Amino acid sequence: MTDKIHDAELLQATLAKQVITHNEFNSINTVAGVDVAYHEQSNQVVGAISVLDANTLELLETQISIEEISFPYVPGLFSFRELPPLLNAFEKLTIKPDLIVCDGHGIAHPRRFGLACHLGVTLNLPTIGCAKTKLIGDFLPVEQTRGQMSDLLINKDVVGKVLRTQHNVKPVFVSIGHKISLDTAVDWVLKLSPKYRLPETTRQADQLVNKTLKLIL
Repeated sequence: MTDKIHDAELLQATLAKQVITHNEFNSINTVAGVDVAYHEQSNQVVGAISVLDANTLELLETQISIEEISFPYVPGLFSFRELPPLLNAFEKLTIKPDLIVCDGHGIAHPRRFGLACHLGVTLNLPTIGCAKTKLIGDFLPVEQTRGQMSDLLINKDVVGKVLRTQHNVKPVFVSIGHKISLDTAVDWVLKLSPKYRLPETTRQADQLVNKTLKLIL
């Protein structure tokens, strides 16, 4: 098991160098949300992808993958647990998204390579990390109105934005995953969050994994 963790850390360091932190895409017509949930009693993990129309936010397609957990619980290496079911769910899609929003972090990560980076580099697609809670970093308080934000800093480096998506609700933590700039990532998270704290992509994927978990239980 130690060798497996060591190999993952080496791979993570290699792949982190491949992350592109500027916009590298043409048009965005479809956008996907991904989420992962665990059923520890049966040692299973559920990966879900929901694809939406980027303009209307209409749900176009969903796919899931249920499989055994293949990597141990190691802080900083969660993407190695969560990537396999997401990749398998992605392979089932008939509509390949132009952009993916992850319920997790991108470069706002101790080794600058969270799930959004790992998924983006692996699929060679633009990805955004949009997490509910902070993993690492410091920030100043964010004003209570929608669209207000604060830099998320690690040793004075800006690794993300703490973004208020709705008036008087908790902010989300936005970071680059791959092939997108931080400003563009923020714009997309706001566009995808017209009514609620979380982007519609995340809400749809979250509902899908929760529904699937109930079927397993």
